[in-house]
Amino acid sequence: MASFYQRMKNKLSNTKDNFKEKLDHVMYYHKLDDDFFDDLEETLILSDMGIDTSVKIVEALKMQIRQTGTKTTEDVKVLLEQIMSDMVDVASPTVQTPVIMMVVGVNGVGKTTTIAKLASQYLDEGKKVMVAAADTFRAAAVEQLEIWADRIGVDIIKSNTGADPASVIFDAIHAAKARKVDYLICDTAGRLHNKVNLMNELEKLTWVIEREGSEFNKHNLLVLDATTGQNALIQARTFNDAVHLDGMVMTKLDGTAKGGVVIPIISELQVPVEYVGIGEKKDDLIPFDAHAFVHLLYDESDQPENSEEN
Repeated sequence: MASFYQRMKNKLSNTKDNFKEKLDHVMYYHKLDDDFFDDLEETLILSDMGIDTSVKIVEALKMQIRQTGTKTTEDVKVLLEQIMSDMVDVASPTVQTPVIMMVVGVNGVGKTTTIAKLASQYLDEGKKVMVAAADTFRAAAVEQLEIWADRIGVDIIKSNTGADPASVIFDAIHAAKARKVDYLICDTAGRLHNKVNLMNELEKLTWVIEREGSEFNKHNLLVLDATTGQNALIQARTFNDAVHLDGMVMTKLDGTAKGGVVIPIISELQVPVEYVGIGEKKDDLIPFDAHAFVHLLYDESDQPENSEEN
């Protein structure tokens, strides 16, 4: 199997090229003066790292330059890579079965297909998996999840459109107990009228899960679309306010130049990105290595790697 780094490098060329082009441009300033730092901050912002994170990176770089006496832009790149790597140094929690995974995210981010890909991977590991169609506000969501469940061969708990999502979760938990399920993966509504409704709905689902699923571990997973850039960061903040997030999935990372948003999302929320989507196939949802991602942004080699893991 191709290494994680190879697959990332071959798929994330848009994000890497976008960042490298902007960084190389600002590095033409060989004098590390105020203009250099101003341009660097603007470059980071334009690379979808956000204002707050960009300011933090530049301030940390200034301190590192003072401490190390760095004089060259090549050495500055080394310092920048280390600073950004430190910012994404957030450990992923170990998911122990049996577990209830509540998957949240707005419509259109690839939430349902992410659930299907995760379920398929867990099945391949020999685990018993069930899905719950708790996005009852949208008939297409239930139908789509039902198609996937049938295709990969997992049980699904569902109800009629407009039914109370909490009742679906309630039924799913009790079915998961009876069938000794390892993973109960719960889809949730991706679009509610406002933030208050979102908070209330997710709070209600969390309460049901805590009350009825005491025998299960809990894992809340947010799915984000990398192509939305800074909007993904806004969504992450909103959902983290609504429910304690344990991890995130970034979809469509292969088709965007805005992948730099991964860094501020991890840094600000201190929640790890557990998986990234780099294609449509089941195997294109892969575990994420944040340090490898940062290193990829600074990798000077332009040729795709062809080596294989042993």
